[in-house]
Parts: sequence; C-alpha cells; structure tokens
Amino acid sequence: MFSTLLGALPQDPDHAGATAEERIRDTLVDLEATGLELLAAGEPLDLMAPPEPAIVAEGWRRAAAVTTQTLKQVLPGPYSAGRAGDRPAAAWAEALRPTIAALAEAGCSFVEVDEFDALAITVVDAERRRFVDAHRRLTNGIEGTHLSLALTGGNLDGAGPATFFDLPYASYAFDLIAGPENWRLIAVAPGDRGIICGALSPEPGADLTRELLVWAAHYAASTSGRGLARVGLANSSSLAGLSRPEALDRLRVVAVGGAGGHARSARHGPASSGSTRHAVMVRS
Repeated sequence: MFSTLLGALPQDPDHAGATAEERIRDTLVDLEATGLELLAAGEPLDLMAPPEPAIVAEGWRRAAAVTTQTLKQVLPGPYSAGRAGDRPAAAWAEALRPTIAALAEAGCSFVEVDEFDALAITVVDAERRRFVDAHRRLTNGIEGTHLSLALTGGNLDGAGPATFFDLPYASYAFDLIAGPENWRLIAVAPGDRGIICGALSPEPGADLTRELLVWAAHYAASTSGRGLARVGLANSSSLAGLSRPEALDRLRVVAVGGAGGHARSARHGPASSGSTRHAVMVRS
C-alpha cells in the first residue's frame, strides 16, 4: 500500500513570483517531507489545449531529478477537458496519446488521467458513450507505463462498472467523500486492478483520523481478492481550497494512514504476494 496526492496543491504565497520549475521543485520537497510515496507536481491542469509531448516529457525528467521518490505525471482526462473547452473529447484523446508515449520513453512509470467532471455519464447515454470512446482512443496501443484513471467529484456508480473496467487501465482512483457510492464500483472491480482510495476530505472539520484511511484501504483490499499490494490512499479531491500548510497537514495524515496499513499488514501477515511499495502498480 502507498500514499499519493490527487489534484492540485495550493501554491505557496511566499513563492508567488517563482517560475513553474521552481514551484514544482518546492512542491516535491514539501510532498516528500509529508511522507507520501508516489509524488506529483501538484500543478493545476491546463485545459486550454493539449500539452506538447516533448515539453511534458522534459518537464517530467527535470522534476524527477529533484526527488528520490517515484514521480507520476498527471494529465487531464479527455472527457472533462472536452467539457471545459471547444475541443471535443475524442480530439483531446488523440492529442494526449503521443504525450503518454513520450512520457513512457522518458522513463515515467505512472501516468494518471484525471477525470474531474464526468458526472453527466451517469445520466446521459450519449455522454457515457462519448466518455468510453475517448478513453478507448486514449489507451489504444499504449505500452511501457502504468495508466491510472482518477474519478473525482461525486458518485459515478450509475454509469455501471463496464464503463470503467472494460477500459485497459491498470488502476483507478475514486473519490469516496463526494462519491461514497463509488464503493459499489470498487466492490466489483477486477482483482488485478489497483484501487486508490480517495478517503480524506478537503473540507473544514472533516474526520482526519488515520483509522478511517486504514479501514478504507483494508476494505478495498478485501474486494475481489485484491490484497493490499494493489491498494493506495489519497485525499478525496483537490486540496486547492485550503491553505498550503493545511493541505500539507492533510497529506501527512494520508501518509501516516499508508504507513499504518503497512504496520497492520505486517502484524497480520501479507495480504497478497508482491512488493507493497507503490504496489498498486502490480498487475498480474
């Protein structure tokens, strides 16, 4: 089991004039200090136009050199990006494919595709078909990196399990605070897929105990014989509404929850075979 960040991290007001490279460097230092194992640049998604593959790959290389931890690359989900602008989801998908290929060539082992605005697929058949088509285009022929689909913002179980699990993603991150019914999807997710439990709320006054996170991880591990080797922990959705110190405090809880899961697993014996470090990446 491991811990990671979902969404953007609030900017540090003391570094308002910093370049993007300087901001990312500072973020990685801060995230590593929280104890998270799978790091991210923590930058807001750019939805104006699909990214340039060479620029993204070089940016990942530079950022990865800052830390000894595994660094994932987060890309906008084609469906959500299509809803945010004038370029359709299918066009976003086709444009993102070479970026994923460039990242794989650069050595990036984990690419997260962030679908933050997909609730329409639960009620409109045409939107669901558009979502599936975009992700089939995006994932077609992709090799050499772990693809993870992040689904945040609410309950998506109404779209049906096949909408997500018929896609060739190796893991899925679910928002379990805004979307508690997403547990229904986790319960039927194939056992060889990783599950990242977004179980720490960004809201003031929320339950911030690690016990809740450890329970979520072990429940996800119990589904379909998945085991802790294919489970991760994260915040439920973007922490951008908090101050930087508040957000980092929340992520320390996530990291401690991950460490607590390791300790409990050690006491009770291994949940499954394979490494537990970044183990959601294991897929048999």
